Amino acid sequence: MMDEGFELVVKNPGIPYYNPMIQKAIEKEIPVITEVELAYQISEAPLIGITGTNGKTTTTTLIFEMLEAGNKHPLIAGNIGTVASGVAQEATAENTIVIELSSFQLMGIDQFKPGISIITNLYDAHLDYHGTRTEYIGAKARITQNQTEEDFLIINADQDECMAIARNSRAQIVPFSTRKVLENGAYVKDGWVCFYGEQIIETKDIVLPGKHNLENILSAVAATLLSGADKEAIRKVLTTFAGVRHRLQYVATIDERKFYNDSKATNILATENALAAFDAPIVLLAGGLDRGNSFDELVPSLKNVKTLITFGETAEKVGQAGHDAGIKTILRADNVEKAVPVAFEHSEAGDVILLSPACASWDQYKTFEVRGDMFIEAVHKLK
Repeated sequence: MMDEGFELVVKNPGIPYYNPMIQKAIEKEIPVITEVELAYQISEAPLIGITGTNGKTTTTTLIFEMLEAGNKHPLIAGNIGTVASGVAQEATAENTIVIELSSFQLMGIDQFKPGISIITNLYDAHLDYHGTRTEYIGAKARITQNQTEEDFLIINADQDECMAIARNSRAQIVPFSTRKVLENGAYVKDGWVCFYGEQIIETKDIVLPGKHNLENILSAVAATLLSGADKEAIRKVLTTFAGVRHRLQYVATIDERKFYNDSKATNILATENALAAFDAPIVLLAGGLDRGNSFDELVPSLKNVKTLITFGETAEKVGQAGHDAGIKTILRADNVEKAVPVAFEHSEAGDVILLSPACASWDQYKTFEVRGDMFIEAVHKLK
């Protein structure tokens, strides 16, 4: 097939480079790219590119919403679900394309160069594809490889591996931190989100919960202000944005109980982050597909959980972790829908009722989205 005069191969990001057809193209020195490279080559609009291990979708959505609130005509694309090349084809110089980028997509770029790039954070992920952590981080670093002194790299100053990437970038570095004051970046000081010494919004007015979301907010604020939007647009979004669907999404308040849908939490780390987002007592709904692991790692994060409702194949294992954490009330439900009224019955005013399963959904639900939708539907039935 490679003898038919092809000049270019556009590879689906999920197809590995050891695929025979891809190997044949490489042998014949036929360029192999992913479609985000194609999007860059045809786009008239400037790009804001977002990558990292966690927080990409939330950060991408925040930037899009902030730019829209500031009348900057943004378009959203990439790994978030809209094909980048299709969006780029319709974009004009009046638009800004906000594009979420996976490591798989970034491995297939050549000239791709966002005017503003963001690396949210770096943790172990997709090592079955990349082989090593070094290869994975190298793929993420490609987001800035073609940037110049006219461009910006917004990066997590609280991670040494991120800052190592920054040292090798030619872009202007804009760091963000939740731990320290950075007069040349985005940070939190005295209860305010700040950017280059200027107060933007008080943290108490932000409706999106959690320290990990504060990281996302800092990088989004930096990108939005660098793109020319104003503080009012940022404040409008941060005081109303309830979160990306199924990612620590605020659903409703019923009888002074706040319900959050974090069905996207398909592993222990994601659930640990969700639990750390709240100071209020938590009624946790957790369980799902059994991949053979224990939940011992989750135990230290359960200290604020007053009641645990388990379901799915891992119900017993998750319940054991709750027992080890000293949770007094541990109950089992057939599924998420039946867990919601049980959780409500065992809650009090001021509690948070949180779906954060720490497991994939495939034992009972086709996708985590379906599981989250069932949770939302069950919450609305309580009304």
